[in-house]
Amino acid sequence: MKWSEICIHTTQEAVEPIANILHEAGSSGVVIEDPTDLQKDWSSVYGEIYDLNPDDYPMEGVLVKAYLPVNSFLGETVDGIKEAINNLITHQIDLGENTITISEVNEEEWATAWKKYYKPVRITKRITITPTWEEYKPNSKNELVIELDPGMAFGTGTHPTTILCIQALEKVLKRGDKVIDVGTGTGVLSIAAAKLGAESVFAFDLDDVAVQSARINIKLNKVNDKVTVKQNNLLDHYQGPAPRVIVANLLAEIVVRLSDDAAKVISSDGYFITSGIIKNKKYEVIEKLKSSGFMIFEILEQEDWVAIIAKKA
Repeated sequence: MKWSEICIHTTQEAVEPIANILHEAGSSGVVIEDPTDLQKDWSSVYGEIYDLNPDDYPMEGVLVKAYLPVNSFLGETVDGIKEAINNLITHQIDLGENTITISEVNEEEWATAWKKYYKPVRITKRITITPTWEEYKPNSKNELVIELDPGMAFGTGTHPTTILCIQALEKVLKRGDKVIDVGTGTGVLSIAAAKLGAESVFAFDLDDVAVQSARINIKLNKVNDKVTVKQNNLLDHYQGPAPRVIVANLLAEIVVRLSDDAAKVISSDGYFITSGIIKNKKYEVIEKLKSSGFMIFEILEQEDWVAIIAKKA
């Protein structure tokens, strides 16, 4: 089969919404080429160092690449992608250069080449994330290892927003807690919560592909006795026990929509962890959380991303 690579030159702020648009258009995954990765002081953070080729990166902005099958509908699909991306402007999302290029690639090349960039990464003091195809042995008995196969869902677990969420879980989660993971994706936050001692976790995602991917990863990590994955839109129609922790790694705009429902569902001493928030949207989210009945417990930041730990007031 022939495939087309669609490449969008954009900004860090627009990466996640554009990735979602590409996913909805039928892409099996995305490649993100961000030149700030080349300037990071990798020795000062958790993780392993591996070679990055500067020629793969733009001078400014970020490249988001996805792969679509070459068929009679390709032209209409690309037009739909362009329209959806341009509509992001109405949400005050900076699109940067916003240029789109199309090129043809071989199936074998795109299906396997990205895996060489995905290595075991120590993302917190206790947790290491490793792909299923890499052999990894823990360095100590206290180290918690999460194995992930991203499959067709987005996320290798090493994006700053995911790391911030897991750091937040480590700060507030107590053994025996009930947890809800809203927008679970590959299931990494649910797995982390279970391994950190949660008694039970509900993992929700609206996308069926993400639900299937999460179930595979949760079974792979042997926490399927604690984690229940369901297809659900945010917290709609939730009737279960009040969780002490809700974690939501979503876009700022969706966190704002979710805030009131989270306040209704969460226990009286509960914590609401939110991320996927670009820095210039931080205060908008903080104000909404406060108006929903939360107090700000702590704010974590990495690069241009923010995670907020809010506590039921």
